Amino acid sequence: MFDLARKTLEIAEKLGADEAEVVVLHSRSITADIKKNTIESAKEGASEGIGIRTIVNGAVGFASTNIVERIDDTVKVAVASAKVRDSDPEWTSLPSNSKYPEVSGTFDKRIVELGLDECISITGEMINGALSVPDITTTSGSFSTTISKQMILNTNGVEVIDEGTGVSGFVDVITTDGDISTAYDFEVSRSLDIDTFNIGRNAADLAIRSQNGTSIEPHKTNVILHPFAFSDILGNTFEPSIDADNVQKGRSSLIGKIGEKVATSELTIIDDGTLHAGIDTSISDDEGTPSQRTTIIEEGSFRSYLYDNYTAGKDKTNSTGNGTRHSYTSTPSVGSRNMIIDYPQSDVIGDTDEGVFINTVIGAHTANAISGDFSVEARNAFTIKDGQIDKPIKSLMLSGNIFEMLNSITGAGTDVRKVGGTVTPPLRVANMSIVG
Repeated sequence: MFDLARKTLEIAEKLGADEAEVVVLHSRSITADIKKNTIESAKEGASEGIGIRTIVNGAVGFASTNIVERIDDTVKVAVASAKVRDSDPEWTSLPSNSKYPEVSGTFDKRIVELGLDECISITGEMINGALSVPDITTTSGSFSTTISKQMILNTNGVEVIDEGTGVSGFVDVITTDGDISTAYDFEVSRSLDIDTFNIGRNAADLAIRSQNGTSIEPHKTNVILHPFAFSDILGNTFEPSIDADNVQKGRSSLIGKIGEKVATSELTIIDDGTLHAGIDTSISDDEGTPSQRTTIIEEGSFRSYLYDNYTAGKDKTNSTGNGTRHSYTSTPSVGSRNMIIDYPQSDVIGDTDEGVFINTVIGAHTANAISGDFSVEARNAFTIKDGQIDKPIKSLMLSGNIFEMLNSITGAGTDVRKVGGTVTPPLRVANMSIVG
């Protein structure tokens, strides 16, 4: 891989590129899928490809391939596309070689050694966990493992190699007796440490507890959001507002608010690409900038946007190590990495006299990413009475604004969960509008 990447850079320079970058990605995965209490399919897969970004007179070209024999042609396409584009006056340069941090908890040899039969067995435990609760059937689900290796080289001396592993388990269930109710649970990790039996059982327990829901009147009340619900809302409202590209294009409510109070003083939010065992942890971002820990909100005050190398150049600042790619077939763009929600934790349900607990939401993707307004359907919601989860709620709509929410957080639970790249406890928000 290393020799291949170096050869590609040399070809790009010979063809007239002022700068060039090569990303080589290799991944291997095993996935087992669940359907109606059975393992419907299980398969192993592998992919490898190379992405090439070239710069000619400030214009950027890109091409990719997964066929080694076509690399020469792919480089030619990348350089040719840069030559026909207009120069971008905002372009500065590709990242330069830097000192990279040490990270931990991102590679588990046990995942490498895991075979297809073992993955099928682990997936079966998720079904067993769900079926350990009477009157439940699993409708869908999956267990998967991933092993990846990424290499980034560029003509400014960047040479980064990073390896990682990951596992994920998900199951969706439905009740089979009485009132129909559904629920799901999932867990992700960089190590082989998730309890798939418990994932199935948790989903089943939640579906049973959600049966025979009651109706409630529209009102404002305390709302405790499970990490699943909060991370979904946060990712579709707050995170777009801290993306430097959106800020530079006038698509953020946080333009010009560095240093201003935007949340309750007990709240701190950090983006940390070096987090131990973080889902989005690596020694660098996806264009070779060293990973770092960036404070977004500190004790309620707004401190920083998130930058990749290009947006940082436009603002004449440094990248925060947030250049991310979907795969080797795309160029980098700004993306969060391990968004950590820090708020003093306690028995948040026990401390709540009256309110609503919401496990998951549907429709967060329809939120207004500029204003932060959202209206979502709550699933597996319950009333809270005298510090305890009380009755299930049949139907519930939740509406609000993310910036008002961040100023109205009054408590956090102790059950911190990794929901993709978001690390958050359950959070209690005061005076939210709900409609039954």
